[in-house]
Amino acid sequence: MIYLALGLLGLVLAILVFNGTESRIVGMEPDQFAGLAATGALLAMVMAGFWGTFRSRMGESLRALAIWALLGLVCIAAYSYRDEAQEIGNRILGELRPGSATSGPGGTVTITRRSGGDFQVRAAVNGTTQTFLFDTGASSVVLTAENAAAVGLTPKDSEYAVRVSTANGVTVAAPVFLDSLAVGNITLRRVSALVSRPGALSDNLLGMSFLSRLASYEVRGDRLVLRGAP
Repeated sequence: MIYLALGLLGLVLAILVFNGTESRIVGMEPDQFAGLAATGALLAMVMAGFWGTFRSRMGESLRALAIWALLGLVCIAAYSYRDEAQEIGNRILGELRPGSATSGPGGTVTITRRSGGDFQVRAAVNGTTQTFLFDTGASSVVLTAENAAAVGLTPKDSEYAVRVSTANGVTVAAPVFLDSLAVGNITLRRVSALVSRPGALSDNLLGMSFLSRLASYEVRGDRLVLRGAP
C-alpha cells in the first residue's frame, strides 16, 4: 500500500507538470487538487503502516478492537439510560443518607424518611446548610433562635410578637424573611419565616410558607417528593 501511495503521489505530480497552471483539474484549481492529492497520499501511507502493524499482530489487534468496541457500547448504553442510572444512584444515596435531597427527572427532589418515622430535610438557608423537620401543620418556616443566629438573623426582643403553638405550649416568634431557601435543586427567594425564642424549639420546621410555593409535594411511602414551580 505504501508503493500505491507513492505511485499516486507521482501520478499527481505528473498531472500537475503537464497540465500547467491555466486549466482546472476535475473541477478544481491546480493547488486545490494538489493539496487534496497530497492529503490522500499521506492518509494512504498512514493506513498502510497501521495495516502492516495490524497484520503482524493480528490476535492482539483483534482483542484491542473488541475491547474498544465493548467500551463504546457501554458508553452508548450509559448515555441512553442516563436518567434511569441517575435515579438509581439517587435512591441509593437516599437510603445511605436519609434527609439528603436527591434530584430526579422533571425538577423533582426526593427525601427518604428517617428510621424514626419523620422526614428530616437538609436545606440551605442563605447558603448555610440547616436541618428541618417536614411539617405541613406549621403555617411558616420556623428557625430556632440558635440556627437563625448561625445565618445572621438575630431579631430584637421587641420583634418577638407572633404567637405560635409548639409541642411545649404557646410561645412567641419574630417574623423574618430568608433571602434564599434551597432544598436540592429547588431554590426559593424571599421566603417568609419565623424565629422562635431561645429554648422554645429544638428543631427547625419546614412549613407552608415554603411548601405552598412549590408546584406540588407528596409523600410516597417512605419518600417525600417535592416539585419546584416552573
